[in-house]
Amino acid sequence: MATLDSIYNAVLEGSAPAAQAGVKAALAEDIAADTILKDGLIAAMGEVGRLFEENEYFVPEMLVSARAMQSGLALLKPHLAAGGSVSAGRAAIGTVKGDLHDIGKNLVGMMLEGAGFEVIDLGTDVTPEKFVNAVKERGVQLVGLSALLTTTMPSMGATMKALTEAGIRNRVKVMIGGAPVTDAFARQIGADGYAPDASSAVRLAKALVA
Repeated sequence: MATLDSIYNAVLEGSAPAAQAGVKAALAEDIAADTILKDGLIAAMGEVGRLFEENEYFVPEMLVSARAMQSGLALLKPHLAAGGSVSAGRAAIGTVKGDLHDIGKNLVGMMLEGAGFEVIDLGTDVTPEKFVNAVKERGVQLVGLSALLTTTMPSMGATMKALTEAGIRNRVKVMIGGAPVTDAFARQIGADGYAPDASSAVRLAKALVA
């Protein structure tokens, strides 16, 4: 379908105005909102992830594509809600206590939204208690912890401990990421998985909530 192709290409090229125009045109043609989401926006972000993994796209290209996707998604959200669209899952993400870096966390959030997840972004310098409250009060199935400093990595362990002490660790899957973080560290603190970049974070998220 030509209109869905135009949305797909707009996201691949990172053009927010073209993505918005495509979504408006598709809605005017009475194409179902979840079809626009799935075959236009999500399909395009899947391709962006593939291009990133094959070193054809880099972080700047991913970022502009994710922003284009989000601009189209913003127009689509009211229609998705009205149509009772099923999300891929609800995720709470944040940069852990003591750490103010957010570029990686923001990119993961946008990529997760592009994969159909409902994302609750808790921001930066997030205390273990805030993550616990998000699980208790917002019904999240997935928690994403980000750290860009070796000095803030212990906050990830503290968050894992807080989830356990609150008696809700078994209700949620936890994935971690950030420049100094490793798979071995994820295992050490009892997280469910580690993602080295935004594209693999989406794959991991889907596997964890499946």
